[in-house]
Amino acid sequence: MNEMRIAALRRERGWTQERLAEASGVAVRTVQRLEGGKDASLETLSALARALGVPVRDLFAGAETSGLDPAVRGLDERTAADQAARDRAVAGFWSLYSAIGVGFGIATTLLVVLRVWSPLVFIAVGGYWAVGRYAGRFLLDAVVGPRLDRRYPLARSATAPAR
Repeated sequence: MNEMRIAALRRERGWTQERLAEASGVAVRTVQRLEGGKDASLETLSALARALGVPVRDLFAGAETSGLDPAVRGLDERTAADQAARDRAVAGFWSLYSAIGVGFGIATTLLVVLRVWSPLVFIAVGGYWAVGRYAGRFLLDAVVGPRLDRRYPLARSATAPAR
């Protein structure tokens, strides 16, 4: 592959190899191998670029990207596409949560007006909004998030630290 600039980018930030490994989620030995000139998988390059806050192409020496492997050249675009798709899925999740809450509130109001339910049922509507947000966050982190991680491996969750 091309000559890597990972060590220079890391030093510009004042980071140790251990700090870069922790921020990117790769092993320290992997960082050492890459800085020693060994090749890396696209996923590893993407994780390092995210941690360093640069596009993948900036991990390589030279400003010209035409000499890079086509898979590496397209990695930034695929990462952006994965991130956009993941963000749309999460936004859809929260839109569904809101739609259910609004529907529940309207139905409850209608049933109270028709005197089918007691006005005390509005406590349930408040409970949905108060507790539902935490339940939704739990579902997103514990159930939906891991599925999105598998479906969009180049993206990261909004709550995950930058890797």
